[in-house]
Amino acid sequence: MAKYRQSGEEQPYLSAGIFKIRIPFIHYKWEWSEALQGILMCATCLGAIPIMTDVIGVSFEIAWSMVIINGLLYSLHALLGDPVVPGWITPSIPLTTAFLMNFVEGPERIHVLIALQLLLSIIFLFMGISGGAAKIMNIVPNSVKGGILLGAGISAITGEFTAGGRFGIYPIAITIGAIVSYYILFSEGFRKLKKKNKVAYRFGKYGMLPAIIISIIIGPLAGELPIPQIEVGSIIKIPDFAGIIRTVSPFGVGFPGIDAFIAAIPMAIMVYIIAFGDFVTSEALIGEADEVRMDEKIDFNSNRSNLISGIRNLIMALISPYVPLCGPLWSAVTAAVSERYKEGRKVMDSIFGGVGTFRWSTFICVTLVPIVSLVQPVLPVALALTMLVQGFVCTRLAMNTLTTDTERGVAGVMAAVLAVKGAAWGLAIGIILHVLLIASKKNKDIDLTQVSEVEA
Repeated sequence: MAKYRQSGEEQPYLSAGIFKIRIPFIHYKWEWSEALQGILMCATCLGAIPIMTDVIGVSFEIAWSMVIINGLLYSLHALLGDPVVPGWITPSIPLTTAFLMNFVEGPERIHVLIALQLLLSIIFLFMGISGGAAKIMNIVPNSVKGGILLGAGISAITGEFTAGGRFGIYPIAITIGAIVSYYILFSEGFRKLKKKNKVAYRFGKYGMLPAIIISIIIGPLAGELPIPQIEVGSIIKIPDFAGIIRTVSPFGVGFPGIDAFIAAIPMAIMVYIIAFGDFVTSEALIGEADEVRMDEKIDFNSNRSNLISGIRNLIMALISPYVPLCGPLWSAVTAAVSERYKEGRKVMDSIFGGVGTFRWSTFICVTLVPIVSLVQPVLPVALALTMLVQGFVCTRLAMNTLTTDTERGVAGVMAAVLAVKGAAWGLAIGIILHVLLIASKKNKDIDLTQVSEVEA
């Protein structure tokens, strides 16, 4: 029985400095609606498997073990007091993938990935300890932010349609899945329909899941995917820790040299800039829910969220370096949990019940052999749909970030260079163009204003 919360107070916890420890069933109730959603949505988490097998060349079994370890670390956010559903740094996946492909597959590429995730963990931890995230982000100009997001969007879309991309292998399943995903997630007509129709509302709550289920059906019918076979001989997958250490851990393949860290610096900076948007989104989502639910005081702390994200990236870098990296927010699911939470205490007692239950459920499900065997054939299609949706989101966010024609031009050129030549070239071009075309004009305007004031 979970501890009772007096109206208007925080959910009970064990104090540990900036962290507020909450254990399921003791400090919050188990929410069965989120548990069901977690069971169904574990397919998205398993979508990391084809990323790992394609990019760093590990076997399916090793990649599956890596997903399980990452799934356990997801639970750290609710456990330590962060009221969100964490996820990958999804917009960075196409950029990270393209960056890693510049290096020879094997130890060299793995060393660069280790270096990248270690650098990213240091940035997260530094921002969490110093509280300097907002100050740093204010320094980055809109043109560069927009260029990074636009480059990520272009890379995500083109990566699926270029020669050797997944669209060439699963054209029908991806086309139908993408249409369903875009309609459910982004259609104004469907958004209005959800307000009138309960069935549409329930479909909308599960984000991309309906599209993945349709792909599981369409793929075999079109002859693009095998019919799913549920394995019933074993139940729980025990991660192959020995294989992970031997194959990808720095304790097995060796620690990266200074060259790998230098090469990864621009990418690490860009990934953090992308991830920072998740902190802003988290604060907005939780703040909105907090205003509606006066019976629970929700404490969202971006420094705490930075620290937990840093801890996750550090652990993964040292044990199981992860191409999707470890981000602070799965915005679609956090929004879905928040919407149900806003319906009242009888529907969901605490926000931590929703986010905690969801992440514990996905962790349990990615270890269950029958569930993984069911969705295994569709994982490449699920990953392709994730990339296509991410491309749409990144492009839209980039457009919203840019306010002038010059900013849009700089961002467009930077994005093209970034998508073709990689992170270092893209970031360098974006900064140079911003200084030449935007910053210099601002300085000139300031000088002219000062001269006019003196003459007056």
